[in-house]
Amino acid sequence: MKHSSFFVFPFVSRETPTSVFRKNCHAPLKKVLNPITFVVYYFYYRNTKCEEIIVAKIVAIVNQKGGVGKTTTAVNLGVGLAMQDKKVLLVDADPQGDLTTCLGWQDTDSLTHTLANKLLAVMREEQQDPLVGMLNHKEKVDLVPSNLELASTEMSLVTAMNRECIMKSYLDQVKDKYDYILIDCMPSLGMITLNALTAADSVIIPVQAQYLPAKGMTQLLATIAKVKKHTNPNLHIDGVLLTLVDGRTNLAKSTVETLRNHFGSYIKIYKTSIPIAVKAAEVSSKGKSIYAYEPNSIVSKAYADFTKEVLADDRKKERLHVTHEYAR
Repeated sequence: MKHSSFFVFPFVSRETPTSVFRKNCHAPLKKVLNPITFVVYYFYYRNTKCEEIIVAKIVAIVNQKGGVGKTTTAVNLGVGLAMQDKKVLLVDADPQGDLTTCLGWQDTDSLTHTLANKLLAVMREEQQDPLVGMLNHKEKVDLVPSNLELASTEMSLVTAMNRECIMKSYLDQVKDKYDYILIDCMPSLGMITLNALTAADSVIIPVQAQYLPAKGMTQLLATIAKVKKHTNPNLHIDGVLLTLVDGRTNLAKSTVETLRNHFGSYIKIYKTSIPIAVKAAEVSSKGKSIYAYEPNSIVSKAYADFTKEVLADDRKKERLHVTHEYAR
């Protein structure tokens, strides 16, 4: 769609991330509108479809400790966002293929197109359709699957040129198709996880409400700080999600309190926490989200609340970004 020479303004819809809005829209208006008028102008016209350009927010769901609910969070946050009309891509970045299995593809070894193939194609500079082999789940999320081949690919990454940026190069090819890309990281801080952190805009850290998983936070935060310093200066932590919370025990209560005291001053601890429940454990073998398996369960409600909290935080950051851009 063409625009007049005076207001060359590609209006964006509610689904379009503000990063696109900032890049494409603020330059001409900055010259003619004061900051207050512009903010009003933006929120009034944000539903007007003119040029709808989507650039996904990429979120790495990471913790080097296993069994803390990373994969469960990736599935249910992803489907929760899809239920809010967001276009979502899930990336299984674990050679065990747990995310792929949880979404119903049990025989991961039979898959011919996986994350390993995508990364190898980038390393070899091969021309390949980045969308080939993506799996479409009935709950309206797409998946880049994984299997044990990713373990050997991780070894190949060690000697690759620009090795920390291989996953970023792949995701750059598809991020204009989605609102959110969620990377389910493996329980280690190896080369694949470093690639995920380099590709990501932000990090969500699921932490089990027990002493040892909480203690491991220090090492993870140190790794994130190194990635921020060397390969991804824009990386930030969205928040810590407390999982498998048993509110009946003193240990869970004290761990939650310890996390809030130690990290709450500079890292957001989500208000929502995910309770421990039998249904949440069962759903991983059913090929569906908790919303489809047990929609009225306390875990389903918790993940719905968490999804809304994530979206609310992103909208708040959008508003702050717009205001900040026009204050400069």
